[in-house]
Amino acid sequence: MTENPSTPPRRRAPAMNPDQRRAMIVAAALPLVVEYGASVTTAKIARAAGIGEGTIFRVFEDKDALLAACMAEAVRPDDTVAHLESIALDQPLAERLAEAADVVRGHMARIGAVAGALAAAGRLERVAPKPGKDGRLPDREASLARPRAALAALFEPDRDSLRLTPERLADAFQLTLMSAGRLGAPDPLTTEELVDLFLHGALAAPGDAR
Repeated sequence: MTENPSTPPRRRAPAMNPDQRRAMIVAAALPLVVEYGASVTTAKIARAAGIGEGTIFRVFEDKDALLAACMAEAVRPDDTVAHLESIALDQPLAERLAEAADVVRGHMARIGAVAGALAAAGRLERVAPKPGKDGRLPDREASLARPRAALAALFEPDRDSLRLTPERLADAFQLTLMSAGRLGAPDPLTTEELVDLFLHGALAAPGDAR
């Protein structure tokens, strides 16, 4: 078949470097790990990523290394921080916090989904980060510090009317969100309830309807 000379030649997509290919494989694997847990096959992951199965093992030592990368990606706060930093500061504080709460709770739900899927298959201990000598998980504080700083920025416009500094309140709000998101809560607080409780406390004002 003669190629039409007026048709420009097809260009091949640029080759990925190992880090880009690794990130692409993890992105394809994450929803499958949530759906199938540790029983998901590397063949299924390869199909979802549009690559050959052997390509997975050119960037991951074995399946456990891939599952560990999925857990690390679920915990990584980059997207959460970007969403928090995009919240408009000209909204009322309650609306800013409600939007932030939904973002943080979504991030925690993703962590819980991946960790739960791996735990159900008895693989979480094998792929989760191991505590250091001080008993702390590596990078845990770093993964909390960036979202906490983004939360503090949401309090900043109201600094003059706050009882505590934005940094202290961001720390407390982050802890509140983490506690409210615990697994197995029979009737978890809605975002609106959580934000209202955080801003106004447990006592109803006189005349407030329950």
